[in-house]
Amino acid sequence: MPSLISTGDDDGVIKLWDPRQRECTRKYTHHFDYITDFLWLEDKKQLVATSGDGSLSVIDVRSKKPEPFAHSEDQEDELLSIVAIKGASKVVVGTQIGILSIFNRSAGWGDCVDRVPGHPHSIDALCALPPDLPGVDTTSTILTGSSDGFVRAVQILPTKLLGVVADHGDWPVERIALGGGISQLTLDESEVGKNGSNVGNKSDDDDDAENVDLARGRWWVGSVGHEETLRLTDLEAFFHEAARTGAGGVEHSLGVGGEQGEVDDVEEDDDASDKEPVQEPQGKSDSEEDLDEDDAPKEKKRKRKPEKNPLAMKKKGKNTVDVSEPAFFDGL
Repeated sequence: MPSLISTGDDDGVIKLWDPRQRECTRKYTHHFDYITDFLWLEDKKQLVATSGDGSLSVIDVRSKKPEPFAHSEDQEDELLSIVAIKGASKVVVGTQIGILSIFNRSAGWGDCVDRVPGHPHSIDALCALPPDLPGVDTTSTILTGSSDGFVRAVQILPTKLLGVVADHGDWPVERIALGGGISQLTLDESEVGKNGSNVGNKSDDDDDAENVDLARGRWWVGSVGHEETLRLTDLEAFFHEAARTGAGGVEHSLGVGGEQGEVDDVEEDDDASDKEPVQEPQGKSDSEEDLDEDDAPKEKKRKRKPEKNPLAMKKKGKNTVDVSEPAFFDGL
């Protein structure tokens, strides 16, 4: 079977091209809005396409029928990007409202089986990790590019934010790609800021590790946004730093700390005010003061129950994320 090229236009038309011919070999018109992304499934020889009309379709390139093999229901949101995880048994789709929709191939393509909220803006690009990346579960970890300018590393099932890989400022991220090499990039220190990885500033202790990296190769993440700038990030160095600092995680990012502590401080102030001595009116003799102290009823202090914090989070399961809670990416 010859190699084919797939294209999608703004009208939702998908065309398959044979590089040896001038005209397209096949055309599909089941989508009515622009095509956003493609995913190739090698095991079934199927092409999955996402569209702005809120649906995805599966095309069997071996079939000559003009209809798709499967067509999902309307997801009520624009589908912008797609990537496979878990050995291509599951598919992750990025949406306009910042939700990652999970499709299970064994359950069919009719509807998603799970949704992962968290991104504050649209998810315009998705990228899988290379399988030989050390120290990372590459079958469930992906890179997401959002219109807020961040490239994030996210683990799916269980859901966990691993950190921000690159920052494009206020410019939306259009595309993410991975590439390998055996040589190190050389960057001027003046050119490296907070938005890139400064691979030049390394201590003497990292020389041995660097020589090992050069021998086995190094993975780089390339991301582009609307600012017409290509940013390259050392992927292995990022995950090594994230593991060393212990950054990321749903529990870490969803924390609404400080509220309960403020309530405790108020209670302590109230207790302190209760313990303040009451000044006696002047002009009384010592005997009268002793009599008043004996006759006066002792003030009873009531123990106050700590007030319930409405922002405190309830314990969840591994894969449970409440949409009403702050997004677990808001801290970045």
